[in-house]
Amino acid sequence: MRIKNSVFLLLIAILISSCDEKRIFDEYKSVGSAWHKDSIVSFNLPVLDSTKRYDLFINIRDNNNYQFNNIFLIVTLEKPNGYTKVDTLEYQMANPDGSLLGNGFTDIKESKLFYKENVKFKGKYKVNIKQAIRETGKVPGVTLLEGITEVGLRIEKKD
Repeated sequence: MRIKNSVFLLLIAILISSCDEKRIFDEYKSVGSAWHKDSIVSFNLPVLDSTKRYDLFINIRDNNNYQFNNIFLIVTLEKPNGYTKVDTLEYQMANPDGSLLGNGFTDIKESKLFYKENVKFKGKYKVNIKQAIRETGKVPGVTLLEGITEVGLRIEKKD
């Protein structure tokens, strides 16, 4: 009976991993119960095949404590030659009725947000992500952004 269970679990694991053939890199980092405006989430990317092209996504896990319709992110891509590309990105995070977008069956939702398309890598890169939310009519940023629990980066090989 134990052998059958082990074989069954092995088959399930193979099926789950084979369903995600595009994934090259997929990592999440916790920001705690609230994402501080000065907290930078960093990802050191593995050295990737320089002859292939990749798509990059930012993954956000949030819960019902997230009170905004959108999110602003400042994302830097540090290249091996020292050049840094900075993007300010905006993504919709909720429907007009306030219900969160994203996938998930509980109050935790996961949003896969498009970042860059058709990228070639040569060497070691680093990606830094920082939240830049501001309340309407206010200049200072939100110090503690509640409702965001994890920030991730995903790289998929291009078809």
